[in-house]
Amino acid sequence: MQQFRRLTPLALALGLLLGSPTLLAAEDDAPAVAVDNGKAPLPLEELRTFAEVMDRIKAAYVEPVDDKTLLENAIKGMLSNLDPHSAYLEPEAFAELQESTSGEFGGLGIEVGTEDGFIKVVSPIDDTPASKAGIQPGDLIVKIDGQPTKGLSLMEAVDKMRGKAGSTISLTLVREGGRPFDVELTRAVIKVKSVKSQLLDDGYGLIRITQFQINTGEEVGKALAKLRKDNGKKLRGLVLDLRNNPGGVLQAAVEVSDHFLKKGLIVYTEGRIANSELRFNADPADASEGVPLVVLINGGSASASEIVAGALQDHKRGVLMGTDSFGKGSVQTVLPLNNDRALKLTTALYFTPNGRSIQAQGIVPDIEVARAKVTREADGELVKEADLAGHLGNGNGGADKPSNGKKVQAPRPQDDDYQLSQALNLLKGLNVTRGE
Repeated sequence: MQQFRRLTPLALALGLLLGSPTLLAAEDDAPAVAVDNGKAPLPLEELRTFAEVMDRIKAAYVEPVDDKTLLENAIKGMLSNLDPHSAYLEPEAFAELQESTSGEFGGLGIEVGTEDGFIKVVSPIDDTPASKAGIQPGDLIVKIDGQPTKGLSLMEAVDKMRGKAGSTISLTLVREGGRPFDVELTRAVIKVKSVKSQLLDDGYGLIRITQFQINTGEEVGKALAKLRKDNGKKLRGLVLDLRNNPGGVLQAAVEVSDHFLKKGLIVYTEGRIANSELRFNADPADASEGVPLVVLINGGSASASEIVAGALQDHKRGVLMGTDSFGKGSVQTVLPLNNDRALKLTTALYFTPNGRSIQAQGIVPDIEVARAKVTREADGELVKEADLAGHLGNGNGGADKPSNGKKVQAPRPQDDDYQLSQALNLLKGLNVTRGE
């Protein structure tokens, strides 16, 4: 597997940043301007205008404003108008970004973006206050503690939602054009375990990735080994659940994909600078042992999740099931500045092995299965042949199976998750047709 070309230690670690805090993808890429030696002449007329505006504000604004505030606001505006994923990170925001990729941070556990001036939920993170409160992808956050979010920048909204663990916050949400409703949450220290695994049924396993962190690739390898051990033999099928996974570290997406591929291209990136031209290939090892695979995606699957889904789909390594993914196909690099500040700058687009860009389009699953609620009906007390007095025994010596002989199963994840149950049924069907 090809590794990163060296950028900076932090850029190497964060490579492809979370689909948050953002929602919409850029519609147009600014054309590159060819210049000698990588430097363009200074736009003197524009700089004069900038200096004049700054001077007028300092002289005439209703309240005094210092130079530092004006200049930092100018930098923020410069970045925010490039695309929704580029940003100027002040020390606190820079530290929070580093925390989020390490797997522990404070707040509500919610990935957000912007849409039409409102704050929109990209996805809640599993086992956090947001997910426990029932917040869903696509919800619009119209008020925070009674204050409208219209006009707030994304970072301002995030700052308002973060706070000391144990403190409470009220969010006013609008879901699918309905009436606004309030949700009360208690902030917590968010410790995100990026990989969870369990056996769904005899021979069939589930691996859920909630977020791509620095060590996610290693954790998936351990999860595969544990599932094999718990099953006592090679798995017959596996569900890889990437639903509501907002993305994360590029290298982690490459490592996860590599666990399921023996050869070929995983992803490549293209940008204007040399360090943005990267290609990642799979190595011959296959930690999954070629197990039949179904990958679950939905509208909350973004960024690094789409890299994994796209690679496995192009190589026909697994069947993608669910709904269209988010559509974030750009790569952000973190460029540290002085005074503990940084730029989060979009530097490249990524492409699947077949050359697909999913930017603003997303990945279309092979089998579309919408989210649905599972309601089970009781079978009732039906009488079977084995219940009848004097019934004949089985000619081959098999045991009787009366109506009251069925064991009551403990609750399983697939019992209340329609998409997951359909993925498991598909895996079982594939094994039936293969005679396994």
